Amino acid sequence: MSSTAAARTETGRNSSTGRRSNTTADPAAGPIISFHRFLPYWAVLQTDLRQTAQSWLFSLWMVLALAGVGGFFLYRVGVQQQAGLVQAAAVQCGEALRAVFLGSVAVAAILGVAAISSERGSAADAVLARGISRHQYFLARQHARVLLVILAFAVLGTITVLTGTLLFRDSGVEISLSGAVVAIGLLCLLLAAVTAVGVVIGALANSAVLGIAIYWLLLYGGGLLLMLAPESWPAPERELARLRYVLQGYYSTAFYGRVALATLIVAGAATLVGLIGFSRKDV
Repeated sequence: MSSTAAARTETGRNSSTGRRSNTTADPAAGPIISFHRFLPYWAVLQTDLRQTAQSWLFSLWMVLALAGVGGFFLYRVGVQQQAGLVQAAAVQCGEALRAVFLGSVAVAAILGVAAISSERGSAADAVLARGISRHQYFLARQHARVLLVILAFAVLGTITVLTGTLLFRDSGVEISLSGAVVAIGLLCLLLAAVTAVGVVIGALANSAVLGIAIYWLLLYGGGLLLMLAPESWPAPERELARLRYVLQGYYSTAFYGRVALATLIVAGAATLVGLIGFSRKDV
């Protein structure tokens, strides 16, 4: 039997048994649609970033922070010109960063807790009707708020340090570039942890108001207790008072490395608890 006849015989067998060749296209089948497993996560992340950046709370935070820093520097410049007192750039920038950070902690707590608790009514629609898992929904909300807080405070901190350096450049006390990066980076990391834990509390709390009240008590009450701790403990008030030295480049890399590691561990453990709790909580 020739090869052509053998091919025809095999084709006839496939037709009689109802089998189709793998290379034969099915005209009745629709187009092949590929679905990326992280597409719902990315969609929720982008939406939350845009909506939070356009919210009145975020806009008020940025406006008040910039206005406060500007007013503080103008006052110090006036004191320097009228009284002839030399204002060190590191000291003034450290005080301004401290004030901006303390005000930002309250805002970061609100943004974190309200990430899920304020959307309790639409969370069920997002999870049940839009094909996103609870884990992806929780992580998308948390990462969006953390990323926005980090970027916002990094901008505020950079503007503060640059403005203070330009206004008090003749003070004789120079600000180190590495010190400024460490100071702003450490404060951003602390605010990121505050926001991440806030999302966990908001996901587990029954209401946003209750979650914010509990979280504020934990934050400021814990900070007060750490102020009474020994000097070896990284109390927030003492570390904020040392910002002027950090900006000049006088800091311990090992000490702040341990602080950063402890902050990441706390945020990671809280996130794990939030994932488990939110996956079992009714939405």
